[in-house]
Amino acid sequence: MLGRLFGGRRAAERRRRAGWRCAGAAASCGARGRCPALLPERPPPGFGPLGAALRSNLAAQWWDSALPLREQVFPVDTPLHGPPGAPRDAQGLRLLHPEMLREALQGCGQNPGGQALEEVLGAAGVLRESLLPGVLRQYVSCLELVNKRLPCGLAEIGVCFHSVPESEHSVPESEQHNRNLTRIGERTTSLLAWFSSPRTAGQWLDYWLRQRLQWWRKFAVGPSNFGSSDFQDEEGRRGFKLHYRFPWGTETIETLKNLGDTELLQLYPGDSSKLLGRDGRKNVIPHVLSVNGNLDRGVLAYLFDSLQLVENPLTAKKNSQRKVLKLHPCLAPLKVALDLGKGPTTELRQVCQGLFNELTENGISVWPGYLETAPLSLEQLYTKYDEMSIPFMVLITDGTLENGVVQLRSRDTTIKEMMHISRLKDFLIKYVASAKNV
Repeated sequence: MLGRLFGGRRAAERRRRAGWRCAGAAASCGARGRCPALLPERPPPGFGPLGAALRSNLAAQWWDSALPLREQVFPVDTPLHGPPGAPRDAQGLRLLHPEMLREALQGCGQNPGGQALEEVLGAAGVLRESLLPGVLRQYVSCLELVNKRLPCGLAEIGVCFHSVPESEHSVPESEQHNRNLTRIGERTTSLLAWFSSPRTAGQWLDYWLRQRLQWWRKFAVGPSNFGSSDFQDEEGRRGFKLHYRFPWGTETIETLKNLGDTELLQLYPGDSSKLLGRDGRKNVIPHVLSVNGNLDRGVLAYLFDSLQLVENPLTAKKNSQRKVLKLHPCLAPLKVALDLGKGPTTELRQVCQGLFNELTENGISVWPGYLETAPLSLEQLYTKYDEMSIPFMVLITDGTLENGVVQLRSRDTTIKEMMHISRLKDFLIKYVASAKNV
């Protein structure tokens, strides 16, 4: 169940070591054109139904933390690739139609030393490997929105691309035509670009470090597995890495860095006056603080963090265990499952359908277990929903038709209690809301 809907641990680890996106299952990025030196990442990455919902919930929580936290943070949406006419010597992955490349290669063969291939590559857009360049291009507009008052920030979540050497893939030897080939990898990243005066940049970096580490730990079963370490890049710029301790070692999930004013000055050469923001009575070119996260790796971290093995009540064997995925209520793809107990099926399904509509209209994600035709025992349903990380299961029975009472079972405590159906919506809304405020 976990492997089909989220992506299994072993499969996820193999994908991680190969540079693939994590916690995958269906919904791939689709076929891409090939050329001998640049191939799509193999196998196609993606997320299954629950994996997609988990990452969507993680992204929603990221937005909730980024936007209301400071009044001057604005969302942006930047292109996946740069415009045609990028410098010919620019490094990076190119967006190029296979037919154009084929014609250019044929032109080179017919006219050795010709400029056809170089011209085609120069005119091709460059796939973004970071959200930062696109976000920084929105800085001047952001500055106008806040009347040039510092600090302010821009935020975005989007897909970025990266080169993955063939040697880092778990490719069968029969398919390893050339270990020097490079494949295209992709990851979903988050970025908060915070613009502050040079005078306060160091204080803001420490502030965001505390906020971000607290945020990652907030949703964790084992918060101590999330930690931080400081570093300096080649140019002596200070930063921090937030990491998660996986079974195979520590990996970075978010990087915070004080970039100074270098990137902004490079983006607007010869006209730095438009970069000036107000710091009190002074006009200054701000320093850029970059908070760059890997949401795919964050999903994998929470899957490992929340997976627990507990005693299996379905078997009398000693040391028999079952899996329970105790994702935080805010991250759990589904909040409640609705199932049928004993009683007239048609009437019970009508009650379930009405309850399903009421809950979904109030923003509570529901699994319609009452549509299942294959009979399962209650213990089998508990096991299934625990693996799907559904916090609550509601059982509708003939007693519900008589007195409106349903059975509510908790994933985390396994306690079953009786509750009137009219209270269920408010109970679940309050439960999720209180979990956000922990």
